[in-house]
Amino acid sequence: MADTSRERESARDRGPARHELPELDAAALEAARAADRLLLAARAFGADRWIRYVTPLPDRLRDDPISSLRLAARQARAAYGPKDSIRDSLPPDVTEPFLEAIDRLLKAIAQHDANRD
Repeated sequence: MADTSRERESARDRGPARHELPELDAAALEAARAADRLLLAARAFGADRWIRYVTPLPDRLRDDPISSLRLAARQARAAYGPKDSIRDSLPPDVTEPFLEAIDRLLKAIAQHDANRD
């Protein structure tokens, strides 16, 4: 069956696939690995609230299309709030690498957005 113009427009609106942007994809995968380590630590410490918060993040960072990746990264970054922070419950050897990975991902997304047509 041939693509309709509506299907082509929809695909164009979604933008390129993640694998077509290796720097952005690599940053997202790095953040997903850091989220996996953070989740393991949350489970080890019995931090139930943070377990619930972090549980969906590794898969979202690994699998979400670019159009949804920014939201996942912002949700991850929100764990570092000024009044309520994941840093208060988990050790820095897992919280800081996650924060750094999320910030690199957000920077990669911003660069991608700045360079789009």
